[in-house]
Amino acid sequence: MFSGIVEEAAKVVRLEQEQENLHITMQCSFTDELKIDQSISHNGVCLTVVDIENDSYTVTAIRETLEKSNLGLLQVGDKVNLERSTRLDSRLDGHMVQGHVDLTASCTAIDEADGSWYFTFAFEPQGEEHITVEKGSVAVNGVSLTVINSQDKSFQVAIIPFTYNMTNFHQFKVGSVVNLEFDIIGKYIARILKAQLKN
Repeated sequence: MFSGIVEEAAKVVRLEQEQENLHITMQCSFTDELKIDQSISHNGVCLTVVDIENDSYTVTAIRETLEKSNLGLLQVGDKVNLERSTRLDSRLDGHMVQGHVDLTASCTAIDEADGSWYFTFAFEPQGEEHITVEKGSVAVNGVSLTVINSQDKSFQVAIIPFTYNMTNFHQFKVGSVVNLEFDIIGKYIARILKAQLKN
């Protein structure tokens, strides 16, 4: 479980394809605090540390992950939003994020607003649980954000300078592909309502 509060936008230093798996090696400032088998969110995708070497560590993404996320688009030198799993004795500053990406979205607009930015994302819902609500929560590339201008197939988020600089939002352009995880509470409610309508 994660909170959507990114610790670092770290650099991809190596990509290695092995059959249908992709081994992703990251250079990270807190590598010396990691251990094998630890879970870390990468652009909102929960992956397991499988190797550690000096200031770098490696995780493996399988075909299912590559098909449902933007990790298969990574290039060496790209920055990836990292977050270690939430501690039970810590405050939950963001919202409950599972690290299970629902689908990808495309950035369709970036508007500056006197020191902050408005990013618009468009997506194609694949189920009734793929929804946003005004002032609700959504994870974009693993970042916990508040939805504004919620539409059936799009939404906006407002990004302050700290978030812009500390995450990979500063690398986004129109057309950039991002990972979305919709609010888990909203997904459960949507599923319950669907079941009730069937009865």
